[in-house]
Amino acid sequence: MQHRGIVSFGAYVPRRRLARKAIGTANAWVSPGLASAARGDRAICAHDEDSLTMAVEASRLALSALGGSKAIDALAFASTTMPFADRQNAGLIAEAVSLPAAIRSTDAGGSLRAGVGALRTALEGPGNSLVVASDKRLTRPGSAQEMRLGDAAAAIVTGSDALIADYIGGTAVSVDFTDHYRTSNADFDYQLEERWARDEGGMKIIPSIVQELLVQHEVSGEAIAHFVAAGLGGRDAKAVAGRCGIAENAVTSDLHAECGDTGTGHPLLLLTKVLQSAVPGDLILVMGYGQGAEALLFRATDQIGAAAAMTGADAMLESGVSDDNYLRFLSFNGHVAMDWGMRDERDNRTAQSAFYRHRQTVTSCTGGRCIACDTPQFPMSRVCVNPDCRETDTQQPEPFADKLASVKSFTEDWLALSYNPPLMYGNVRFQGGGVAMLEFSDFEPGEVSVGAPLAMQFRIKDIDERRQFRRYCWKAVPPRAPSLQSEHKGKTNG
Repeated sequence: MQHRGIVSFGAYVPRRRLARKAIGTANAWVSPGLASAARGDRAICAHDEDSLTMAVEASRLALSALGGSKAIDALAFASTTMPFADRQNAGLIAEAVSLPAAIRSTDAGGSLRAGVGALRTALEGPGNSLVVASDKRLTRPGSAQEMRLGDAAAAIVTGSDALIADYIGGTAVSVDFTDHYRTSNADFDYQLEERWARDEGGMKIIPSIVQELLVQHEVSGEAIAHFVAAGLGGRDAKAVAGRCGIAENAVTSDLHAECGDTGTGHPLLLLTKVLQSAVPGDLILVMGYGQGAEALLFRATDQIGAAAAMTGADAMLESGVSDDNYLRFLSFNGHVAMDWGMRDERDNRTAQSAFYRHRQTVTSCTGGRCIACDTPQFPMSRVCVNPDCRETDTQQPEPFADKLASVKSFTEDWLALSYNPPLMYGNVRFQGGGVAMLEFSDFEPGEVSVGAPLAMQFRIKDIDERRQFRRYCWKAVPPRAPSLQSEHKGKTNG
């Protein structure tokens, strides 16, 4: 029987981290009890990020670890916060990461265990699959969830060759136990009483499914080296482990202090952390919880050392910037309506026909390369930009998303519309040739400089509030992931 398992992975945590102390301080007048939970940071999306843009970045990192050596046959996107209810989000991700049009793409949601469920489906199916899970959950200002949750994404490539972890097996149970819920027209989760949700829910549902999986594969709890129990607090995860005979020190840190509970993507995010610390032979148990539970069992292979070069949770968490501006966080999430003046009085209707014709440029960050003189350019055009060539219809597609880049020139515009002023844009010089005028993101005022390194990221361009259509594009950002560009770290306070 052919072994299947994990081939590579990628994690993405937004660069900006909101200090929980800022949340507690801002809400002390109405809920002084929040101060007791005001420790650490929660990862927050920038104004132009959502679950889909995070999924694109995690997917790029997982695919980059393959070095272009594998064809991907299927892509599954798991999320409870997909931007589109009736436009396939996975298909948009596939185009953004330049996967072939013949790929099978699927959206999976409805529960926080959707990411683990999608991973199991890929592991038990044919071919090479990319599974990415991501969430950006809105939280009511001043709520306990605002303190606890965070934003992030993680992607896993599955297959049958060059495995870093063998898939041993999985099991699941579906139980309509409601510890929280969100209706289709609601912005926020409704959270039920914590103690009842814990004692009647997680503490009863999870141990039985874990024990069933261990019995099925004749594995003792003591043999588990790493236990990923996302969705449970550290204390509850250790209690579940104890009931299953799993050592307390096998429980993986829930990363609450570093980024918060990141929803559908959290089990996969923690799995990336585990894979980078595992040694050959380690047994890894991954749990997804939500209206039941799903448990997956892996064994690290002799090739697990390859995971060290991949981009996991730790690399992302080390390259964040701190933020204590609570009002900006509220604005980013649409909880307060800032006055953007007349510059915001415009109709940004999308010309769908033009977008469709140019979607390779807009969605896939694809430019051109002249076959007559070998000059790259972005965007592609009928006429070569090389003044010594100027040949017509000689352009072939050239991917630009992963090219090294730097600032050629820039502007910080305080008069133009930006939901995180100032609007920053400029000329981006790509290594190997090509210059493009692009918008910058994730930089603070005064941080951009000529010659500074840049990376490309898929971001929100704008949102047509009248027609509820979300447009995306590629922007230039500070480089973070070592596998794409040199690491960049910093700190800013709002």
